[in-house]
Amino acid sequence: MLIGSDTAGGYTDGNEHDTETLHPVNPSPLRRLLLALLPLLLVGFGFSLGSVLLPGQAAPVLQELAPLPTPDFDALEISADESQIARLYNEVSPSVVSINVAVLQRGRVGTASGSGFVISDQGHIVTNYHVIQNAMRDGIEVNFLDGTILRAQIAGEDPGSDLAVLQVSLPPQQLRPLTLADSDRLVIGQTALAIGSPFGQRWTLTQGIISALDRTIQGLSNFSIGSVIQTDAAINQGNSGGPLFNLQGEVIGVNAQIVTESRFNPANSGVGFAIPANLVRRVTEALIRDGEVRYSFLGITALSDEGRPITLNQMETLNLPNNLRGVMVATVSPGGPAERAGLRNMGRTVTVRGERVPTSADIITAINGVPVHDMSTLVSWMAINTRPGDEVTLSIWRDGAPVSMPVTLSQRP
Repeated sequence: MLIGSDTAGGYTDGNEHDTETLHPVNPSPLRRLLLALLPLLLVGFGFSLGSVLLPGQAAPVLQELAPLPTPDFDALEISADESQIARLYNEVSPSVVSINVAVLQRGRVGTASGSGFVISDQGHIVTNYHVIQNAMRDGIEVNFLDGTILRAQIAGEDPGSDLAVLQVSLPPQQLRPLTLADSDRLVIGQTALAIGSPFGQRWTLTQGIISALDRTIQGLSNFSIGSVIQTDAAINQGNSGGPLFNLQGEVIGVNAQIVTESRFNPANSGVGFAIPANLVRRVTEALIRDGEVRYSFLGITALSDEGRPITLNQMETLNLPNNLRGVMVATVSPGGPAERAGLRNMGRTVTVRGERVPTSADIITAINGVPVHDMSTLVSWMAINTRPGDEVTLSIWRDGAPVSMPVTLSQRP
């Protein structure tokens, strides 16, 4: 289940507040000249501060703020572990934002909420696509820890990875970009910390571990997201788009989905999923640079596309090694890269102990020499490391023997 877009009913068809009638004043010529020059002076002042002025968006009016207070951790009677986490929270929380969105759905106005974090001193903020999906024009509000509230524009969005990049106008010196970790170097059991706005409770910190790696979740397109991080750190509605940290204060993933017993009872069950940092890096860089992400396309469906391994019934029927791992190809797209390279649809199926098993199938065991354990690792590796037009070499297990097969990738349809 998606955990952002805390859609909060509250539909309204118009402005319910009283308004004042303002009467124009006819200014003197000197006053008119000063009023004409004032916007130019303000714009110039904004650029002198290093603000990022977005098209159609006025420079924010900011007052001088005292720095946020820093606790004297050495004077506190807390353990070394507690001190480490408290210091980390104090360091990274100013970079985490709470996001409120005015959305238009089925002709009616509602509200949604989520989380995000700063990734550049040019005002770029990462969140989930589903948090800002259906946002009204100028309907995205970003809240910072120091009380600053700004409107954000969408710099780019990618439903396939469920990621989006927003941009706000703030001087670089007021922004504290977070660092993305190398998510290929994560291990099961290491500490994971989530900061976000669950149920509207802003800047909430929860702690857990990395429970599993290489999970697969569905993006908001026809394609899945691979190498997803599973964590038991409590994440709930409103955490979507917020960061998952390691103990070095690096972002290891973007919190996106949870498993719940019922869509009508979306409480944390200890099974949450975060989009891995390496995919976040690839997507956000492309969105900021090009406004879109171009993914490569192989053109297959897998017999088990949810991360499940090859089954024992399949191994015995196809006479496979009992420790063979890979992606069992179910179908190849007509005219797609896989079919042009020579990959084949699976053969007819038979029922073995209640399971439908193919009598023949190609199994992808590696791509460019990198082992492929399941569909998750294949999808993730291609999304991060390949571009349309690239040629890759697939290692295939076919009819009891390994086969090497070059494939020229196309662009996702």
